[in-house]
Amino acid sequence: MSATQTKPAAPVPSPCVDVCTMDAGTGWCLGCARTIDEIAAWSSLDDDARRRVWQALPARQETLAQRTARKPGA
Repeated sequence: MSATQTKPAAPVPSPCVDVCTMDAGTGWCLGCARTIDEIAAWSSLDDDARRRVWQALPARQETLAQRTARKPGA
C-alpha cells in the first residue's frame, strides 16, 4: 500500500446483543436500545448513519436502566 492510499475502515458493527425484546414505553430494544426501524434498516445503513445510531445508544441505555430500576420487584 502506498503512502497515498489509506486502509479502508472496518465496517461499523451491529450493537445487537441477542436480547431482542422491545420496551413498550420507549420503543427501544432492551438489549441494544435501538428502535425497531433502526434494527430493520441496519443492513442498508451506511457507516455514517450507523455511527449516529451508536451515538444515541448510551443515553437510551441509561434511560432503560433507570426505567428497569423503578419497576416494582426489580
